[in-house]
Amino acid sequence: MEYSSLSIAAPPPMLTTALQRCCIAMVGMGLLLFLLVWASGEAPAPIPMLSAALLLLLLGVVGFVLLDRRGKPAGIRNNGIWFRSLSARGVWGWLLGLVLTGFYVCLYWFPECLKGLIALFDPLSIALRMQPADVWFVYGTLYTLAVVLMGFRFVVRHRQSRYQVLRTLSVVVFQFGFAWMLPGLMLRLQQPELYWTYFWPLSYFQGTPMAYAMHSESWMGKWYFFTGLALFFVATPVLTYFYGKRWYCSWVCGCGGLAETAGDPFRHLSDKSTAAWKVERWMVHGVLLWVVVMTALLWVNVATGRSLLHGWSQGFYQWYAFLIGAVFSGVVGVGFYPLMGSRMWCRYGCPMAAWLGLWQRKASRFRVTVNGGQCISCGNCSVYCEMGIDVRHYAQRGQDVVRASCVGCGMCATVCPRGVLRLENIAGDVSGREDRRAVTHDA
Repeated sequence: MEYSSLSIAAPPPMLTTALQRCCIAMVGMGLLLFLLVWASGEAPAPIPMLSAALLLLLLGVVGFVLLDRRGKPAGIRNNGIWFRSLSARGVWGWLLGLVLTGFYVCLYWFPECLKGLIALFDPLSIALRMQPADVWFVYGTLYTLAVVLMGFRFVVRHRQSRYQVLRTLSVVVFQFGFAWMLPGLMLRLQQPELYWTYFWPLSYFQGTPMAYAMHSESWMGKWYFFTGLALFFVATPVLTYFYGKRWYCSWVCGCGGLAETAGDPFRHLSDKSTAAWKVERWMVHGVLLWVVVMTALLWVNVATGRSLLHGWSQGFYQWYAFLIGAVFSGVVGVGFYPLMGSRMWCRYGCPMAAWLGLWQRKASRFRVTVNGGQCISCGNCSVYCEMGIDVRHYAQRGQDVVRASCVGCGMCATVCPRGVLRLENIAGDVSGREDRRAVTHDA
């Protein structure tokens, strides 16, 4: 019997070698140790078990990345992303989403389920903070580990782009140094555990009377409280005018750091439809309005001795903490990485992103500029935009990308094969009449 060559589907490409599969197995064993401790609720021999799990993860990730890039030029590679079950909403993608979602559910509402993991991290917590671990130390450590290891993958993968390397190193340093190590060292020195990469309204608690009462007990706490407000009201408009919202969302923020590193394999899953854009605009600005109103009500309640609003303002705060602080930013924001892309929280829920976006859209020199005559409509820019911007639509028409949601990650410019897109600061009128004779190139 003869078969037409056109009737036989081409087999999927070979995605991994035998050595790479060994590295994947090492990562799997490291994660399995964490899952076994999580399920058992006990951590026998925590020091050797924690060391073994961390070592397996480190060797597995580093080995896989180096083998994956060996003998290949630097730069993005499209092949395989829709064949891998993990990155194409396949079985492994759904399983990972379920595990991440389950972890966040336990973290926020059933922390007693994580007592095994807490005991496992006790030695590390005592070494850094001189006190036993708690559920948030475990979470912060795993979060930082993901940013560091996947940041290494990102740097190796995009080593040809100086901008991508520096940007990734920045979020890794801020997460490891300022969001994990420094708060632990402050506890060791018997100072408040302060997180220096988050401030109001992203850290919605920091602008409330409860936060002021807690921080006013020390000069450092007061300085931290008022510095956060200064960053929101003064530094944000100034820095966003010069650099766009990327100065925070892509260089400092821990949420963005996790999305850019651990979430990088899923960036192509973001919804690029116009309908999603409309929902995004209403939701993210609605959350910003909610946190502003909620915070104002809390201060009014304090000023009136709770005689005007009674317990209503506290109810607003509790519902915000539940729906936005826990369900949206954690369960959906990270748990849905393998299903809906890596910037769900940043696109639809982050009040800081909304505030930055307002300034970027109306009063910023930053934009992604387009040389439309060179565009070949390959679509790489749109595929790899984790914020769901259809960049190709702008490139085909020769229009600069001036969107409030753009975080300036620069991936659209990095993956463009023709150099059509550039991250630039335009001198002159920022309302839309750019002075093309005075442009400063920075990426």
